[in-house]
Amino acid sequence: MKKAYLFFATGFEEVEALTVVDILRRGGVDCKTVSIMGDYDVISSHGITIRADLLFDERNLEDADMLIMPGGIPGTPNLKAHVGLDKLIRKYQEDGKYLAAVCAAPTIYGEKGLLEGKNATCYPGMEAGLVGANALTDKVVCDGQFITSRGMGTSIDFGLTLLAKLIDEETAKDVGKKIVYYTEG
Repeated sequence: MKKAYLFFATGFEEVEALTVVDILRRGGVDCKTVSIMGDYDVISSHGITIRADLLFDERNLEDADMLIMPGGIPGTPNLKAHVGLDKLIRKYQEDGKYLAAVCAAPTIYGEKGLLEGKNATCYPGMEAGLVGANALTDKVVCDGQFITSRGMGTSIDFGLTLLAKLIDEETAKDVGKKIVYYTEG
C-alpha cells in the first residue's frame, strides 16, 4: 500500500489539508496527518481545531512515498522553521520521493533551494519564494518528484493529481467521479 504524510502546524489551511487526505484515503493511500506542534490537536488558520494522527517525534517518518505540505499562514512559516521536518524533506529529496505542496507551502521547497530549474506554482503573489523555479499559473504543476498547487480552490485537482501519481490515473478518475467532481466520461 502506498503511504503519504501530510503535515499540520499551527495556522495550516484546513481545506487544503483535509481535501487531500480525504481524496488519498478514498483512493486507497495510507495517508496520515502529522503534527509538528508536539500536540495532536492543531489549530488551523481559521481557528478550527483538528486532531492529527501522529506526532512528528513519535516515530520514524522515512517510510512513505510522499510528503505533503498544506499552505496557510502562519502554517507555512511554522512548517518551514521546523528543523526535523527540514531534515526529512531533504532525505525525501535525496531519495527521489515525491514532495508535494499547495498554496504558500511550495515556498518551503523553494526557499530551501530544492526547486532550482524546476517548474512550480504557488499562491498568487508568493512566487518570489519559488527560488530558482520557473513560476507557472497552472492549477497543479508536476516536475519530477515535485508536485505544487495554487490554493484552496485547486485542492481537489491537487489531491486527484497526487492520487494519480501514487496509484494511477484510473483510480484518480474513479474517485473524481465518486465525489461528483467529474460528471462525464
